[in-house]
Amino acid sequence: MDIRKVKKLIELLEESGVAEIEIKEGEESVRISRHGAGNVATYIQTAPSHAPAAPTAAPVAPPAAAPAASAPSTVNHITAPMVGTFYASSAPGAKAFIELGQEVKVGQTLCIIEAMKMMNQIESDKAGKVVSILAKNGDPVEFGQPLFIVE
Repeated sequence: MDIRKVKKLIELLEESGVAEIEIKEGEESVRISRHGAGNVATYIQTAPSHAPAAPTAAPVAPPAAAPAASAPSTVNHITAPMVGTFYASSAPGAKAFIELGQEVKVGQTLCIIEAMKMMNQIESDKAGKVVSILAKNGDPVEFGQPLFIVE
């Protein structure tokens, strides 16, 4: 199942008052449920094999508190849209997609998250200056975990 479809389902669930939704598409199924105050858990299962499928996403971790600023500013967290491994560049030894202090545009590639042996380019949904990079190359990341702070 396409990760963009799963992300859209999560957004729809958060906007609605529904507590749980399950979608089946062929042999694949996705169950998304809300646990408590705004936390969402996603489970994806494919065709049954010899062993039961494991959940692919953990409940959303609460976002880290924004750093205190001396003057009012717009601070945006760019979060991980999936569980996986964070990579700052396209290949080992290659230049990082972005650096601290760099201006980013909407749609610009920020990093790659490897999930289930698939490399997913994560693009910025906000424009601004990168003031903090919260994940390190090779770190495991959770769904909803803040990766970057953009002003």
